[in-house]
Amino acid sequence: MSKLTLDRILQSQGFGARKWCRNLIEDGEVSIAGETVDDYRSEFETSDLAFEVYGDEWLYREHVYIALNKPADYECSRKPSHHPGVLSLLPEQFSLRDVQPVGRLDNDTTGLLLMSDDGAFIHAQSSPKSHIPKVYVATTHGAVTSELVAKLLDGVKLNDEPAPLAALVCNKLAEHQLEIVLEQGKYHQVKRMLAAADNHCIVLKRTQIGKLTLDALELDEGEWCHLSAEQMALLVSDE
Repeated sequence: MSKLTLDRILQSQGFGARKWCRNLIEDGEVSIAGETVDDYRSEFETSDLAFEVYGDEWLYREHVYIALNKPADYECSRKPSHHPGVLSLLPEQFSLRDVQPVGRLDNDTTGLLLMSDDGAFIHAQSSPKSHIPKVYVATTHGAVTSELVAKLLDGVKLNDEPAPLAALVCNKLAEHQLEIVLEQGKYHQVKRMLAAADNHCIVLKRTQIGKLTLDALELDEGEWCHLSAEQMALLVSDE
């Protein structure tokens, strides 16, 4: 962390261009420790800096790491085409500071989605070399049989993949529901694997990434939170 002028602090946090941030400060809309600061050249240490804009409190963050409980009918894209984008569920400041989804969930897939403006973090989480498992719960059209579970564990061949893809773990949860753990993250992978195993996915939800579970975050659909250092440490491979 370092000492920055107030206009640069606001700009870095997604409140707009520096000129806009200067106007915001000069208009008396920014306060620190309960005191209005109207000189944009005022300098502050950014470490643990709390400030208010329009009465809303913010904490300075060099990067943001967000968990979202994604609802259905939202696109994991900064430029959505057919449905609202997931960024519309977050404050506007996050879009302005280039926060983006870490990987993608289909429009109709719900559950745990990570978002960040840290390119290194996004790459590490998205790279197949990281071997970070992701847990999904799928509701199926056909019954979940022992044969279906065996096929998914042994590996199924998808049309555009050179080798069969296999689940790390697959458990039957109910007659038409199973839990499947993957680490590849291929396009529509769960749905395509179930289709290749002669079944069909009706509903799909991601419940866990690494050791971070959606249940532990206690987020309703559409809700989000900043990840703590302890929660970030759970986003690792089981290896």
